[in-house]
Amino acid sequence: MISGYSFDYVIADTAYDSKAFRDEITPYDAIVVIRPRENRRETYAYNEGLYKHRNCIERFIHKLKQYRRVATRYDKLADRYLGFVYFAAILVNTK
Repeated sequence: MISGYSFDYVIADTAYDSKAFRDEITPYDAIVVIRPRENRRETYAYNEGLYKHRNCIERFIHKLKQYRRVATRYDKLADRYLGFVYFAAILVNTK
């Protein structure tokens, strides 16, 4: 899922809190920002400040999906779809 990308942080929800996923991130020398599940025996430290930004991103994506054309991907071509995503992002940010 993450191969071929360059990144400094991996910010994810608790659903991605698994040892296998953490071990996959380790070779990239990235900082893992995943809140551990409550039932985990071995807890990990994570940056709570960065984890709070994940919530802002999720709320922004939710607002983008209010535009039906983004949520259902009517456009067949990737560049047209991305263009409308940019347009919808501008509309969301100006509200």
